[in-house]
Amino acid sequence: MVEPDERSEEVSRPPAPPTVSLHLHPDWPARAPGLTVLESVVRDGRYLSQFATGTSNGGLTAHPGGDRWRWESRLFEGRYDDAPAPARPVYGALDRGWAAYGPAPRFGSAYLLLRPAVLERTTFCFPDSVLEPAGVVGPDGLAPLEQAAAAARTTGGDPLDDYVEAHVHGGVGLDDVAGVVLDPTAADTPGAEAARAAGLEVRSHPGYDVAVAGLPDDYRGPGPVALARRLARDGRLDPALLAAAAARRTHDPQALKRAWHLLARFGRRV
Repeated sequence: MVEPDERSEEVSRPPAPPTVSLHLHPDWPARAPGLTVLESVVRDGRYLSQFATGTSNGGLTAHPGGDRWRWESRLFEGRYDDAPAPARPVYGALDRGWAAYGPAPRFGSAYLLLRPAVLERTTFCFPDSVLEPAGVVGPDGLAPLEQAAAAARTTGGDPLDDYVEAHVHGGVGLDDVAGVVLDPTAADTPGAEAARAAGLEVRSHPGYDVAVAGLPDDYRGPGPVALARRLARDGRLDPALLAAAAARRTHDPQALKRAWHLLARFGRRV
């Protein structure tokens, strides 16, 4: 029996100083052959938006005229309509430090924790921009967004959707990153070693692991559940098994994304 995720105690905690975290799948393959996502970030010295990488842990609409382009045009009042891909905002989530797994696990098993100074050039919205919220605010306007997210968290909404979306303007370089928090299965991977060699603090959260026999068909549909069961080892799925499947490039990336959602939703150890 899969137990629901419980985070109601987070709602009553006093706010911690805000930061921004950027989720990623560190050991999934990067666009550059032979490199993982985290290795690519370290090699490039920056975290690139989906317009630049052509990949995403959400929708694949980051191109001129696509949905992501249209949402950005509306949210940022045309500021980026003609901008080169590397100049576009980088997406993350507001992080108050309440959740060991980061503020927006639907976008990856690991996250880069950014330095507080990045807030000065960050805008926010709730809900996710895919749902076309009214607009964006700066750090001084966070209170109503956090209240709305807290309300969603306590009224039966999907716990993968209760993050306050963040948009970092002006790029994210390694000097903007305070550290990286990984699943324990990624602690000794080439990406982790590259991060340490670059001087980043590398930590682990409690980890994801789920018994696939108990996954419900009505969350992301029967297809992702069937894929999760095929990828499992000894009846269990973890981020390393998903990363290995992604590296083989034999599965539909969107199917893998939804299998990840199952693990993110039902596989947290705490």
